[in-house]
Amino acid sequence: MRIEGTLVSAEKTWEGAVEIDDATGLITHVGEKTGQSDVETTGCLIFPGFGDIHIHAREDASGKQMYKEDFTTASAAAVHGGVVQVADMPNNVIAPVNDALYAEKEKLTAKSTVHVTLYAGIGPSTQPLERHVPYKAFMGPSVGDLFFTSAEQLEQAIARYRGKNVSFHCEDPVIMDAHSGEPTHEERRPAKAEVSATALALQLIERYELQGKLCHYSTREGLPMILAAKKRGVRVTAEVTPHHLFFDSSMLTDENRLWLQMNPPLRSSEDRVAMIEALRNGEIDYVATDHAPHSHEEKLKGASGVPHLDTLGAFATWLMQEHGFTAETVCRVFATNPGHFVREFLPAELGEGFGVIAPGHVGSLTVLDLKTPYAVTRESVKTKCAWSPFEGFTFPGSVRATVVKGKVFRNA
Repeated sequence: MRIEGTLVSAEKTWEGAVEIDDATGLITHVGEKTGQSDVETTGCLIFPGFGDIHIHAREDASGKQMYKEDFTTASAAAVHGGVVQVADMPNNVIAPVNDALYAEKEKLTAKSTVHVTLYAGIGPSTQPLERHVPYKAFMGPSVGDLFFTSAEQLEQAIARYRGKNVSFHCEDPVIMDAHSGEPTHEERRPAKAEVSATALALQLIERYELQGKLCHYSTREGLPMILAAKKRGVRVTAEVTPHHLFFDSSMLTDENRLWLQMNPPLRSSEDRVAMIEALRNGEIDYVATDHAPHSHEEKLKGASGVPHLDTLGAFATWLMQEHGFTAETVCRVFATNPGHFVREFLPAELGEGFGVIAPGHVGSLTVLDLKTPYAVTRESVKTKCAWSPFEGFTFPGSVRATVVKGKVFRNA
């Protein structure tokens, strides 16, 4: 397979061609344009394939939540959104908290079109797996018993995971419990709960020499702590979601409040602007969707979370047009950094991994059409939950094609 056009890396944009081996799915050559391309790319940018390192595909051995999503439909939504690799969270009915349960869930990912990395869960009584995997710690309430009720309980568990790769959902359960009687979801999960949990997470990452990541970050007050930790050599990175970059609490109405409920909740417009700037300048490292495909009925009953896989590529074009993000910055936060995050967990047949257009890396690419808008409708999305928080909005650009290990998926 050969594709030519305007190529993008985290450092530069240039005109060139990429050749991908049909048998291995790896890039074999990056060179000059010759006029021979299997994909029409006029008006497009060709990125290393986008990665989403925080999704909830819902499928596990119980099968009890597959009415929301499964690995087949999640990967269809991913391809539609220009996403070539995802990392799935462990808050399942049957959570992958040991080697046997992890392997059982991993078998289910074989049906996915895109590559799936699985997080293992950390709970009060769990132990590290024998194999090398990323972990997730829910500091506040979650599914089953994969959460903690106090800082002491959390530290007792984290101490067993010294040196591991651990991602944290930063919400302080004690502060949230104290605000449980507040009238709105946003007030029941205040910004100070995230700030308090951030301070604790950073302490634990440093004390136990973790490779740490802060999930779906949303609060401007916590950013100086993250930056200070990075400057003193703490191995910590941070995500931000499309919804915390696009929406804020001033946009909530009686009609959309339930549809835009998520954890952590929407913050102020000042927080939203701060997240955009932190993403631009490198304080925040990844755009990760926290893709949470709840059904229509569940959302109307107060379920927290929104789906985003279908719209991630188009959302990148919004950052470029609305906020002046360069193609190189988009590459860094949507492709290169997510590819680096999963690299150490990939099988050998994926070579040098995702997120870079170079020989030996996976031949998975995201082709963004900057000239063709995408009007989001329920009918246009591929996720099984069949809705999007962006319904009625038109993004300035769209995904022309997604290349997965040399196989081209063209969007109509």
